[in-house]
Amino acid sequence: MNTCRRLISRYAFLLLFVSALAITTSQAQQTLVTVDPVVRQNYTNTIPILGRLVTVQAGTVAAQIAGAVREIHVRVGDRVKQRQTVVTISDRSARLRKQLLEVQRKEVEARIAVVEAQLELAKQEVNRLSMLTSSAAVSQSQIDDAIQQQNIVAARVLEAKAALNSADAQISLIDLELTYTRVIAPYDGTVIEKFTEVGSYLQQGQPVIRLVADGDFELEADVPADRLEGLTTGRMVQITFDDSSQHQASVRAIVPEENPRTRTRRVRFSLDLADNAPVLAVDQGVTVLIPAGAEREISSVHKDAVIHGGQGSIVYVVEEGFAKLRPVRLGSSVGNRFEVLQGLTEGDLVVIRGNERLRPDQPVSLAENPS
Repeated sequence: MNTCRRLISRYAFLLLFVSALAITTSQAQQTLVTVDPVVRQNYTNTIPILGRLVTVQAGTVAAQIAGAVREIHVRVGDRVKQRQTVVTISDRSARLRKQLLEVQRKEVEARIAVVEAQLELAKQEVNRLSMLTSSAAVSQSQIDDAIQQQNIVAARVLEAKAALNSADAQISLIDLELTYTRVIAPYDGTVIEKFTEVGSYLQQGQPVIRLVADGDFELEADVPADRLEGLTTGRMVQITFDDSSQHQASVRAIVPEENPRTRTRRVRFSLDLADNAPVLAVDQGVTVLIPAGAEREISSVHKDAVIHGGQGSIVYVVEEGFAKLRPVRLGSSVGNRFEVLQGLTEGDLVVIRGNERLRPDQPVSLAENPS
């Protein structure tokens, strides 16, 4: 009986031990981790070069006529639309000159009516004398004098009509001048500088504002001549602003002019900005990653998978539900990944979330990767 009780007691203890072990194992399996695969990708070594933003359109807007400034419609920093009036020049003088020319034009019209009437009389006189050529009362010299008088009056008609055309042309010029009293923006942009004030007298061609088309930027960088080989037209490169946001740009043109002192050439890039791009400004600094070598294929691992320690870098690889510690040797940084030189192969699932609390050979379960 005692022997039987001892066996039962030992059996109960064994059941409790196995149950506790199962619970501990179950709890360990509930460690959730997020994984990311080791991938093969194309990679080009790059060097950073500081570039700057330039606008496609910028310059001074000038007065096309002389005159006093009557109104200034913009201030520094204002955004303007194409053909928006920025400055109004007084038109009083031009309107008075137009009124004078219109009066003179009416005088010319009246003079034309008079000389045309005189021409008609001269023609009648020539016709009358021509019909009396057989009469002794009319000589050839009288007929010649009448014809000459007719030609003189005809010339006066032409002269008066030329004066009328001149008056019309001058009035048209003044009408054009009146349109120039409105200095307009030639394109959409922002006013950067103002050069005049109300009451100032402007000469023809004198600048009134400086305008920058801030909606159309390009990136310009001075690239060493020996680094231009990989920069073909349309080549995409990565750029970074001061706020660390990363974007893309493509090579639009390489300016065929070299700086003899720095041995660099200007390269223009078209921007391909993401939604998180900062507010852009002329001469804003931008870091451009210029290709420094031939493109090659590499294996890469997510940066969040790497744990740096005194003995080097390690990652946890998930194998058959367990976290296996794996030392790795890393190469260049590739965006948010590292080049893998040794320790991992393509397709290995490495832990990128939850690895800070793992122990070697710990059971894990996979959470959905939020990326």
